[in-house]
Amino acid sequence: MQKTIFITGASAGLGKAAALLFQSKGWQVIATMRNPEKENELNTLENVIVLPLDVTNATQIDQTIKSVTEKYTVDVVMNNAGYGLIGALEALTDEQISRQIETNLMGVIRVTKAFTAHFRAKRSGMFLNITSTFGLMGFPTCSVYSATKFAVDGFSESLASELVQFGIQVKVIAPGGMQTDFAIRSMETGQHDAYEKLTAEVSKGYSAEQLASYSKVEDVAKIVYDAATDGKNQMRYIAGNDAIALYNERIQSGAEVQVDNIKAMFTF
Repeated sequence: MQKTIFITGASAGLGKAAALLFQSKGWQVIATMRNPEKENELNTLENVIVLPLDVTNATQIDQTIKSVTEKYTVDVVMNNAGYGLIGALEALTDEQISRQIETNLMGVIRVTKAFTAHFRAKRSGMFLNITSTFGLMGFPTCSVYSATKFAVDGFSESLASELVQFGIQVKVIAPGGMQTDFAIRSMETGQHDAYEKLTAEVSKGYSAEQLASYSKVEDVAKIVYDAATDGKNQMRYIAGNDAIALYNERIQSGAEVQVDNIKAMFTF
């Protein structure tokens, strides 16, 4: 029996790679994005439905998901839509901070809530929530971004035990760096003169040389597919060698030691 996945933020990057992979595996894919009129690949494929969805629009979320669940039986929801807000806290405006929280956190919460009754009624379903390495550990200039990703991780862990009684699974995929145009397309920055040296040092992680060493987005999409299909009662999937190394360091050395090591890197 054909399964269906609903994906947010499917216009590019991991969302699009996952849509293509699930479609190639015979799934029906409901690929959502803010500007579907610009999409020229997914909408040509069999068993792919492209729909408009802005995860900051609560009304549109409810209307879209109501319409979808009236027509289709959805098996997996991939909460992928999001972007990076990078900069020292002093460099960020209240508007930037609010928009980051509204997209990366409230978008996940609202989409999840809108689908929960559908999953509960059929006593099965899965939420795959995309976080980040920086949803497991903090890093300078990522304070607000990490706040949203840590929050999604905690939200997911709590919800997993809340929904298990209905046969619903909640899983987290935490990628490290990926070879995408995320740093250009999906990143907003803030600048402050007092943090110029720190920002320059952190920015090395977004250099072309560094990006080339990161995971291919298609490989991370395979981990998403595995999470959806492996039948395991596993909560977190750490994706990418850099993410695995950092996560293992945190587990083995402890969070306090890792925090101290990061502080030492940026003590000028």
